[in-house]
Amino acid sequence: MKIYFRTNKLRNICNNPGKAAMGKNRARKLEQRLMELQAAENLAEVSHLPPARLHQLSGNRAGQFSVDLDQPYRLLLVPANDPIPTLQDGGIDKSLVTEIDITEICDPH
Repeated sequence: MKIYFRTNKLRNICNNPGKAAMGKNRARKLEQRLMELQAAENLAEVSHLPPARLHQLSGNRAGQFSVDLDQPYRLLLVPANDPIPTLQDGGIDKSLVTEIDITEICDPH
C-alpha cells in the first residue's frame, strides 16, 4: 500500500520512531504497524483483530481508521485514493483502498 503523511513532522516521527520522544514500546509498535501497512496490498488485508485491530472510527472522526499502538494510543489514517472507493451503502470499500494518509498518533478517546 502507498503511504502518505499529513505533515513533515509526522513523516519524520514515522521514519525514525526510535528517535521520537514516545517511549520504546510505542516506537516498536509504530514500526510494526507501518511495516504491516506497507506490506498490505489494500486496507482489507490489515487485520481487524489484535494486534493491529484496524477499525473505522465514527462520530466526529467518521471516515478515519485507526490501528492500535500501545494503550491508549492509536495511529490514525484516512484513505487517500481519489475518489475514495465506496460501497453501495455509502461505507468505504477497504478492498479498494490502496493509498492511505497517516494523519496523527494520538489517544482518540
